[in-house]
Amino acid sequence: MARGLHHLLLLAALLQLLSTTSAATAGDVATGSGSEKVHVAIYYESLCPYSVRFVANHLLKAYRDGLLDAADLTLVPYGNAKVNAHGAITCQHGPEECLLNTVEACAIDAWPDVKVHLGFIYCVSDLVMKNKHREWESCFQKQGLDPRPVTECYKGERGHNLSLEYGKQTAALVPPHQFVPWVVVDGKPLYNDYGNFKAYVCKAYKGYPLLEACRSLGLEADNNVYGPL
Repeated sequence: MARGLHHLLLLAALLQLLSTTSAATAGDVATGSGSEKVHVAIYYESLCPYSVRFVANHLLKAYRDGLLDAADLTLVPYGNAKVNAHGAITCQHGPEECLLNTVEACAIDAWPDVKVHLGFIYCVSDLVMKNKHREWESCFQKQGLDPRPVTECYKGERGHNLSLEYGKQTAALVPPHQFVPWVVVDGKPLYNDYGNFKAYVCKAYKGYPLLEACRSLGLEADNNVYGPL
């Protein structure tokens, strides 16, 4: 009798596990989440005109269109900066760019949710395009964010270490980056075609259902699940 009860309990536990796994899988399929997401990395620098236009125009539009729901997005604010033998960083567009690169690195660290730190970085990029980048601290209030974690980070050792880490990530790119923004989709750089990164993400996406943001591109998924978009 005890043995039969033991078997029944094991069966109940197994059924519960299968039910939970199925529900999680269904949730991933419905939301386009999990391993089906496309890995997108943007290597950029905060005062580069091409970088800020990409963030403010293409990347923000992708977010608003829902395309980023299909992407595992990584932002790397470093670009063409250099590190000397003593660990000091110099940036292509001067000390103010080093400051903003570090601020944005701290924002990514403080708010890991891409929709939060992207909103802050977009706000800074918009100010850069308007030649008002010295007003970047206004983005805390505009985005409804507490400035303390970012302020403590960029003024302390944490911010510098984050920038050094991003420098290592940028230096490790294969092939090496040639300019910024350097956009990489599923490990493949887009070179000068980064303005069409939306099409590359849609082409690489294997999730279901088909994203509304991809329907107008006239592409066919590589795995032929969807047919013509």
